[in-house]
Amino acid sequence: MAPRSRKRRHKKPSSLVTPVVVTPPTVATPVPQTLSEPGPSIDALGFFSLENNVPGLSQLILQKLNMKSYEEYKLVVDGRSVPGFGFRCPQEMFQKMEDTFRFCAHCRALPSGLSDSRVLRQCKRCRNVYYCSPECQRSAWPAHRKVCQELRLVAVDRLMEWLLVTGDFVLPSGPWPCVAEVVQGWDAWFSMRRLQLDATLDAVLGGHAMTSLWASVGRPRPDPDVLEGSLKRLLTDALSRPLTVGLGLRSLRIDVGKIGGSTVHVVGASHVETFLTRPGDYNELGYMFPGHLGLRVIMVGVDVAAGFSRSTSTSPLEPGTVKLSGHRGLYHDFWEEQVETGQVAHPDLVVAFHPGFHASPDLMESWLPTLLLLRDYEIPTLITVYSHQELTATLKILVDLDTHITAYGANPFASLKPEQVYSNPNKQPVYCSAYYIMFLGNSCQVDRRQLEEKVDSRV
Repeated sequence: MAPRSRKRRHKKPSSLVTPVVVTPPTVATPVPQTLSEPGPSIDALGFFSLENNVPGLSQLILQKLNMKSYEEYKLVVDGRSVPGFGFRCPQEMFQKMEDTFRFCAHCRALPSGLSDSRVLRQCKRCRNVYYCSPECQRSAWPAHRKVCQELRLVAVDRLMEWLLVTGDFVLPSGPWPCVAEVVQGWDAWFSMRRLQLDATLDAVLGGHAMTSLWASVGRPRPDPDVLEGSLKRLLTDALSRPLTVGLGLRSLRIDVGKIGGSTVHVVGASHVETFLTRPGDYNELGYMFPGHLGLRVIMVGVDVAAGFSRSTSTSPLEPGTVKLSGHRGLYHDFWEEQVETGQVAHPDLVVAFHPGFHASPDLMESWLPTLLLLRDYEIPTLITVYSHQELTATLKILVDLDTHITAYGANPFASLKPEQVYSNPNKQPVYCSAYYIMFLGNSCQVDRRQLEEKVDSRV
C-alpha cells in the first residue's frame, strides 16, 4: 500500500518522538571526527562516546595505528592506502593493538598521564583490563568481579579474530544435512554441522597459523578447549547476521520462491557489515532456504566501505545463489533515487543491525524518514539491538511512531561472542543482535482493518 502522501514520510512530527538517550556500547575502533558522508554516523557517535569517557584515548589509538588524523583512519576502513600505515611484523601489530587498551579502568588515566612511580598493570585473571595502582584495582573490584570471566573470553577472541581476517579460519559451508525448519537456534545448528565443524576446528587448532599467532602475541598459548571455544564464538559472530536475516524471512513468511529472486535491504550498514566482507559470507542464508530462487542482499548506509561491491542490478538471479552488493548513502534517498525509479529491486524484507537511533537526537532525525517510509509502505522490517535496555528504548520509539510491532524478543541466532565496551571495560559486555524487533505497517491501519472486519462480520 502506498503512503497517504510522500511528504508524510519525510516530515518530522513536532512532538511524536522524544528519543530515549542511552549511551551506546562502543564495540569498534573509533572513526574520523570529520565525515564526508551524507548523514550522521553511528561510528562517529562511537568515537565521541569514546573520547568523552577516556579523554585522549582516540589520539592514542591513532598514534598506535601509525595514523596522523581521523581522515586517515576512514581511508583505511574504506580499503584505501595511507602512507605510513602498517606494521613491520605481526609482533609489532599485536603489541600496538594491546597498547590501545592500556588505560586505568577505574580512573581512566592514560600512560602519558602517569607519574614515574606508577605503571599500568593488567588484571591477572582476565588479562584484559589495566589499573594504575592497587587502590584503583580494589575500588573497581566490585564491578570488575561481575565481568572478569567474560572479559577473559574477550581477550582471547580479540586475538583469535586475526585468523578470520587472514582466511586461516574458513567457516564450514554447504547444504544443510537436515530439514531447515528444525534449526531454530545455535544448539540445533552446531548439532547439524557437528561432523564438518569438528574437522574444521581440528585443522585450525593444529595448523601453522595458530602456532604463529600465539608466537606473535607474546603470551602463553591457552589450552585447546579455550581456543576451540573461541573459534565457536567467532563462528557465531560471523554467521549471526545472515542467519538473523533468515529468521526475519522465516518469521515474516517471506516467499523466497519468487520468480527472479527475493531482495533484502540491510539499512544503516557500516564498515562492520562491509569491510573485509567476502562474497560467500552470506551463503549460509541460502542453505537455510533450500530451493530458493535467488537472494539479493543490498547493504545501504553512510558508512558502507568504499571498496564494497557497488553492483545493485535488478537482473534476475540464478536459483540457489546469494548476491551481495552495497550503496553508500541514506536509505530514504536510496529509495527515491533507485527503488522508485526501478533501478533497484523493491525489498521483500528490510533489516537494520544495531541502528542506534535511540541513542542520539541527531541520529534519530536522520533515521526518521526511513522509519516512516518503512511503516507507510508496509515493508516487513527486522531490527536488532545489543541489550534489553536498548530493546526497551527502541520499542518505545517505534510505538510512538505507530508502527505495528509483530514480534520482539531474544534472538536465537545472536552472536555468542562478548563485546567489551571499549571506553568502559568494567561495564557488562554486550552481544551483537542479542534482541530483535519486527514490525509491519501502521498500528492505526491494523486497528482500522480489525474494526472493518468486525463491522463486516456483523453485517
